[in-house]
Amino acid sequence: MQNGIDLYALDITSASFVQACGGPCTEGCVTLARIGVGVWALGDSKRPDLEPLRFSTEELAVAGIDPARFRLDG
Repeated sequence: MQNGIDLYALDITSASFVQACGGPCTEGCVTLARIGVGVWALGDSKRPDLEPLRFSTEELAVAGIDPARFRLDG
């Protein structure tokens, strides 16, 4: 929860995911979408059937993930 908000209760059906690849994208890429103010959904293009994980901007920073790499603002 972030500030008392259940991130998994947020609707992401219209979220626009962007890929960032660390190498050749033939292996699959990490996908990221803004789903609210300071809230993100993180997916895996190799496993589109799995529900994306959700994180705050602070949690992404701790994991070393920068939304700017996806050309998204933090």
